[in-house]
Amino acid sequence: MKKHPLNRRIRLAGLAMAAGAALATGAAQAQDKGSVHLAYVEWSSEVASTNVVRAVLEQAGYEVEMTSLSAAAMWQAVASGDADAIVAAWLPTTHADYMERVGDEVVDLGPNLDGTKLGLVVPAYSDVDSIAELNDHADSFNGEIIGIDPGAGLMGLTEDVVDTYDLDLALRSGSGATMTAALDSAIKNEEDVVVTGWTPHWKFARWDLKYLEDPKNVYGGAEQIHTIVRQGLEEEMPEAYAILDAFEWTPEQMGEVMLMNQEDDADPYENAKQWVEENQDVVQEWLPES
Repeated sequence: MKKHPLNRRIRLAGLAMAAGAALATGAAQAQDKGSVHLAYVEWSSEVASTNVVRAVLEQAGYEVEMTSLSAAAMWQAVASGDADAIVAAWLPTTHADYMERVGDEVVDLGPNLDGTKLGLVVPAYSDVDSIAELNDHADSFNGEIIGIDPGAGLMGLTEDVVDTYDLDLALRSGSGATMTAALDSAIKNEEDVVVTGWTPHWKFARWDLKYLEDPKNVYGGAEQIHTIVRQGLEEEMPEAYAILDAFEWTPEQMGEVMLMNQEDDADPYENAKQWVEENQDVVQEWLPES
């Protein structure tokens, strides 16, 4: 059932406030095609992809609103119709719980990026090559694994890793920023550090890193990032639906945008617009034939 746009905006704003996030309004260059609401989680990969999709939808004539939410709230926003889409669904493992809860209430458009990976990451110079070796070197890692936000699916998987391997290291929650800051500090001092990691991420372009082997396969194999939309979007906004359905890019392309976003005073939205402008050959494959 189509929801009243004003009510949807109020609910979206409430979700954003609850998550401690701000609602960013789309550019005023739309051609009266309506407004598309994109929810996302504040990971560098999803900041990059969601802003690129925003820029493409705006090129096609839509207004776009973006809301930063926790992963759980992001999925719920699409399921309830308070957001139109996310391009940030890590499947089949990381967001498996969310898909199990609301999968019947959303539409999965399939992968927009293939070749992701999850695991524990250390500097390439580390003597440790496997998760199973961590206990023997726990002191050199200060007895801790540096994690990200506590609600992330990756953190839940890493808790399983700690239990499965009976690790003597404590999992410390934080954020993506505190995780990369810990990496930066340790590498500058040539010290050992182990962090929760995922690909694609700009840290692999900045530093020489390696994934620890996971012989018990707790993290699972490679994942994909999917596009998920609300029910009814195809009927109500068929062109926007078609663009979201066609959106697909590579880890290398995403990495280009993520690196741009790491520059001083970077604006992810402006960087996304620049990337879209410079890669129109790719973008045209996502746009319906006029």
